[in-house]
Amino acid sequence: MMGDGIQEEKDYEPQTICEHLQYLFALLQNSNRRYIDPSGFVKALGLDTGQQQDAQEFSKLFMSLLEDTLSKQKNPDVRNIVQQQFCGEYAYVTVCNQCGRESKLLSKFYELELNIQGHKQLTDCISEFLKEEKLEGDNRYFCENCQSKQNATRKIRLLSLPCTLNLQLMRFVFDRQTGHKKKLNTYIGFSEILDMEPYVEHKGGGYVYELSAVLIHRGVSAYSGHYIAHVKDPQSGEWYKFNDEDIEKMEGKKLQLGIEEDLAEPSKSQTRKPKCGKGTHCSRNAYMLVYRLQTQEKPSTTVQVPAFLQELVDRDNSKFEEWCIEMAEMRKQSVDKGKAKHEEVKELYQRLPAGAEPYEFVSLEWLQKWLDESTPTKPIDNHACLCSHDKLHPDKISIMKRISEYAADIFYSRYGGGPRLTVKALCKECVVERCRVLRLKNQLNEDYKTVNNLLKATVKGNDGFWVGKSSLRSWRQLALEQLDEQDGDADQSNGKMNGNTLNKDESKEERKEEEEELNFNEDILCPHGELCISENERRLVSKEAWSKLQQYFPRAPEFPSYKECCSQCKILEREGEENEALHKMIANEQKTSLPNLFQDKNRPCLSNWPEDTDVLYIVSQFFVEEWRKFVRKPTRCSPVSSVGNSALLCPHGGLMFTFASMTKEDSKLIALIWPSEWQTIQKLFVVDHVIKITRSEVGDVNPSETQYTSEPKLCPECREGLLCQQQRDLREYTQATIYVHKVVDNKKVMKDSAPELNVSSSETEEDKEEAKPDGEKDPDFNQSNGGTKRQKISHQNYIAYQKQVIRRSMRHRKVRGEKALLVSANQTLKELKIQIMHAFSVAPFDQNLSIDGKILSDDCATLGTLGVIPESVILLKADEPIADYAAMDDVMQVCMPEEGFKGTGLLGH
Repeated sequence: MMGDGIQEEKDYEPQTICEHLQYLFALLQNSNRRYIDPSGFVKALGLDTGQQQDAQEFSKLFMSLLEDTLSKQKNPDVRNIVQQQFCGEYAYVTVCNQCGRESKLLSKFYELELNIQGHKQLTDCISEFLKEEKLEGDNRYFCENCQSKQNATRKIRLLSLPCTLNLQLMRFVFDRQTGHKKKLNTYIGFSEILDMEPYVEHKGGGYVYELSAVLIHRGVSAYSGHYIAHVKDPQSGEWYKFNDEDIEKMEGKKLQLGIEEDLAEPSKSQTRKPKCGKGTHCSRNAYMLVYRLQTQEKPSTTVQVPAFLQELVDRDNSKFEEWCIEMAEMRKQSVDKGKAKHEEVKELYQRLPAGAEPYEFVSLEWLQKWLDESTPTKPIDNHACLCSHDKLHPDKISIMKRISEYAADIFYSRYGGGPRLTVKALCKECVVERCRVLRLKNQLNEDYKTVNNLLKATVKGNDGFWVGKSSLRSWRQLALEQLDEQDGDADQSNGKMNGNTLNKDESKEERKEEEEELNFNEDILCPHGELCISENERRLVSKEAWSKLQQYFPRAPEFPSYKECCSQCKILEREGEENEALHKMIANEQKTSLPNLFQDKNRPCLSNWPEDTDVLYIVSQFFVEEWRKFVRKPTRCSPVSSVGNSALLCPHGGLMFTFASMTKEDSKLIALIWPSEWQTIQKLFVVDHVIKITRSEVGDVNPSETQYTSEPKLCPECREGLLCQQQRDLREYTQATIYVHKVVDNKKVMKDSAPELNVSSSETEEDKEEAKPDGEKDPDFNQSNGGTKRQKISHQNYIAYQKQVIRRSMRHRKVRGEKALLVSANQTLKELKIQIMHAFSVAPFDQNLSIDGKILSDDCATLGTLGVIPESVILLKADEPIADYAAMDDVMQVCMPEEGFKGTGLLGH
């Protein structure tokens, strides 16, 4: 058909779209395959198979592309084939009501687009397409004969129809209420024979068509679904259903739409399918109907395929035949193996049962796999049935099979494995222990009542035993859990089953958790393994009660009533009391010596330098806060012994802050000290480095200029490095907290926060710090006085110093109604919008975000590049929300700009 413009080459491979289409037709005609994969054709068109596209749009574009490509062919039959098969002609006719003048505008068509809204039959849709339209009022027609606007009528007249009539049912319409497309899932009736003569202007042309193909769009949405084609073979009259690679021939040469119409509609009121007469069909999913002119001669069944194309088809058939032979060989080998296995099973099956002869135990799971002919038999593995003594566990008998020694010998000789479990393999020790556990389980309820009665009696003399009160409250539950664990040891005594081993890390973690749980009577053990000194945690029980308890807890710590408490704990208790008294004394002395520093009263300020002094000293704010915590609660906190000013200095011994920064952002990291207070601090604490600011007058001009100098001086290199590191940290953070405010009319909306997204701010920083165990000290307060020799600073050391300096971060206090989100710097704005959607139920396309007056609009940009840093507050202003949030995913898809076939071969790209 299209061979005129193609060079016949020995190693020909289709390149253009038309060449791929030609090859596809050749395969459809002469291939031995059940179905043809059109991947080459799809690739030539540049289509994305993972993206849903509109079939009607594809049909129009492809016909246009094909017509344009074939117009360059020399053979007129090839050049005009699209027009001859698919092209018809109609005229837009406008008639003036005043003078009767008729105006015609001729137009060609390749398909008729029919509105189905409000119609039930295809013929009604065609009638509406040709319906007369009145042009009146503002829509009047300018008549050239009358030279003025006149009322008129306009309609379409069909002048000629093509051999193949393509009718496109407009199921996808624009919904003005939602602003998006929707699908009309209404039934439309159509017949297998369509007489178009009543609709054509020139009668007597023989315009009777028969149904040739139906394209079904299965799905209720306009943005998703699945296409299924029903095509009639013009030679045999058989109907075929094409559902991807599944091709099915319909029975009785009849079109059967079947399950394609069985769809669950979103509304509760489902439209009942109307009854269809013989030769007619009703469909709510029919999207395109193709009719073929009945008078057209049937095409010949023998169409000659060009030699170069037939060579490609033969090559593909050869590959397919080789694949079939390979599959047949593999099937034969599988059958042969199956027969051999069947003979082996047949041979041994009769000898498997163990009668009076010696027997062995084999894994039941292995036997089942041996009987399964579809999988190769692995070596026998009985390890999962062994106890800790490497013998057969009594609880594993149920997953074992007793077989004859004769069958076991054959199995082990052919498949190997082990260990072999003979009649003597059953573990006697485990059987005895199992009986003990079962006996105790049955006896537990009775013993529980007995122990409760014994606990009511008063213990006399030294015959009693100390038992923890917590253990006594839960001993029954502990005993039951212990017995259950012993019961379950059979499942975990060996971690292998046919080659599958337990994860070592998991077993270690489980063991660690078990060790951390306190066993019976361990609640009165002190850290040294002796009897604890607190009598409030224990009580005396009688000898009879302890004997009963020992039956269930034979390894429990035993403490007779005459047992002394731990001597080490007594010494530590006395020392602790002495330390508490000492801490109170130290705290009281320091509080009296530095009353204003403790109460944060009368503090100096750099930005408003006090007149009565020219020198102010500097300490770390962290030191001051730790000291205040100790003074407030001396029994719960350790004393602060060192000022720890090294945290404010770089490794070279230089100051990390400028005078200007200490009056602003860095003022939160330092505390200013009066000279009198400094003298007291030097007496009470170890001072590693003295840091002071001096004010002096410079110049002879009146008034003179004030100059501020620091000792030690600023280190410019480290100061610049600190600022760079701070900026880098702001751009490279992970799992940092930001806050989102939803605003309406520039007012913040107070709503309850989502608990799973919130970061609690109810706990103060001081309370969090006090959660540290007693005696834990900060490394800043254990530094020795180092030399002041200047050394080269490494990157790692610098970061460590920088983190010490910025120890206290002044966090944003989350107010009521704010929602806190955890984000990372490399996260895109689009990903943040999805988080905000879950937090506020606002779709991403309805979100207007801003930070510090700057609009955030680039969805592909990262938060770091947009200037979103930890503790930032982002304002969210939402457009009018969509009511149906259950369909949020569909709406998001709807609002994405439709690109259609942009960038594909259908548009010449």
